[in-house]
Amino acid sequence: MDKKKCKAKPIVVDLFAGAGGFSLAAVQAGCSIAIAIENDPYAVKTYKANLLKYELARDAKVLDQSILEYVPDTVRAENLGSDECDLLLGGPPCQGFSTHRILDAGVNDPRNQLVLAYFRFVKAFRPRVFLMENVPGILWERHKPYLDKFYEEGEKAGYHVMAPVVLDARDFGVPQRRKRVFILGVRDRADMLEFVWPPKGTHSAPEKADLVQKPWVPCKEVFKPAPENDENNIHMNHGDDLVNAFRNTPPNGGSRKDSGRVLPCHQKHDGHKDVYGRINPATSAPTMTTACINPSKGRFVHPTEHHGITLRQAARIQTFPDSFTFLGGLTAAGRQIGNAVPVDLGKYLIQHIKTYLLDKKNNQAKIHASMSLEEHKSEIA
Repeated sequence: MDKKKCKAKPIVVDLFAGAGGFSLAAVQAGCSIAIAIENDPYAVKTYKANLLKYELARDAKVLDQSILEYVPDTVRAENLGSDECDLLLGGPPCQGFSTHRILDAGVNDPRNQLVLAYFRFVKAFRPRVFLMENVPGILWERHKPYLDKFYEEGEKAGYHVMAPVVLDARDFGVPQRRKRVFILGVRDRADMLEFVWPPKGTHSAPEKADLVQKPWVPCKEVFKPAPENDENNIHMNHGDDLVNAFRNTPPNGGSRKDSGRVLPCHQKHDGHKDVYGRINPATSAPTMTTACINPSKGRFVHPTEHHGITLRQAARIQTFPDSFTFLGGLTAAGRQIGNAVPVDLGKYLIQHIKTYLLDKKNNQAKIHASMSLEEHKSEIA
């Protein structure tokens, strides 16, 4: 890393980095990225093409294998040296894990493999804070052994691991209904004395908004024209049958049942009413999933036009800037967008951590160093 430029900034390591939503949030919050690990090849290409353009991420080392393939102490020695990791971002997913063994550890539950690997990184890097993000399903009873293991390993690593909190992105100014679980771990208990977690939201339901909070942000601005020659200004190509169905669906929030299109499965049950529905731009958008560009997977039809939303529109809902380009084609890019932490939400959370934990401690260190220097001068005199 460029020590002259970045040593005053909190240093971040991003595990399970994806396309870089959390990393971008950290950069916007004034942190420098030292290392990012991601094994999806398209996400890696996207990360490198975008994050490395930022001064605070320009020297980041992007490792493109699963964290199961790395020895954390070696990764630290080769890429961080004597620098201290201030914040470790990202969390192991709670399902869909690889089943091969991790670094000779005999673990039967494949989900525990990534938990153990994650905390090997925590133990090697000793971050002052780690912040894990995951889907709400992690709190389901069937995932309890996984969550118990996460807390067990956190305590073994010497961290105060706070209870999971469920945050809705729209409570923090994101134009999207999106609930995610965040778990915060703090290394030094003394830092916890006056620290409040989670931070209070900045927005609320319109009927509850007041002088302190603003109303939830509608997603209408998402649908303004895309930049010229934007390679992410693309959507799925639909057959005539679907286009006609969309044409018959009322604008700005119309649902599948309004289109008159009835499939055999709809005759047996009338569930999944949001499927093939139009987004209502006057409200917050629905959760952007990994299939957010596919109208058959949710309410992902353009408010007025007769097709699914574009990659750019989905990225805007996730609060990525228009300058951020997703690579790999429609499906791969949609998956990257859906997996990302909304940038504005991540930025707000990291700024809170930076202000009340990281900057506070940095300022104390500076004061201590200054006092030591003055004492040294006094002794010389």
